[in-house]
Amino acid sequence: MKKDISLLEPDHFYHIYNRGINGGKLFFNHQNYLYFLKLISEKVKPVAEIHSYCLLQNHFHLLVRIKSEELIRLKFPEKENSHIESIISQQFSNTFNSYSQAINKHFGRTGKLFELPFRRKKMTSEQQLINTILYINKNPAKHKITNDFLSYPYSSVGEILNESCLFVERLEVVCLFNDKDNFKLALQNYKV
Repeated sequence: MKKDISLLEPDHFYHIYNRGINGGKLFFNHQNYLYFLKLISEKVKPVAEIHSYCLLQNHFHLLVRIKSEELIRLKFPEKENSHIESIISQQFSNTFNSYSQAINKHFGRTGKLFELPFRRKKMTSEQQLINTILYINKNPAKHKITNDFLSYPYSSVGEILNESCLFVERLEVVCLFNDKDNFKLALQNYKV
């Protein structure tokens, strides 16, 4: 069994990440990226807040804070006898399975799309949380996709810097850096 496969617990931050099977593509066109984000919104947001994300052609990163057990159980009253960790993990699995099925159907392919199981790292300090936010949002530069990571269309950096964002918890992210300008400066100075 792979490491970093601990249960997802309520009220904790996690770095969720995965890649395509054998390092293969996950996203083939613009619509794929948008559809994946739509599924995250529909299936993950009922159990977690999104604090950062980055989708690259063959892998993705999410930084989430799992909601409280009380809030999750309110969303899933039909699962009152299920362990809370099972409900949480199932929502992530449903997201990845739905996406895989759609890609397979659209492109006439078969088989797995993602490596299994999806990976996760629990955040254990505020500094680790800050570093993970910077790492995720600067990931396009790390992989040499673009040097202009601030305008990369499939990451949360633009949403965090934009005052009208609804997908990510931008105010909480900005507060970790005191303000938007410090967040931008921290990103520019972060070594990948």
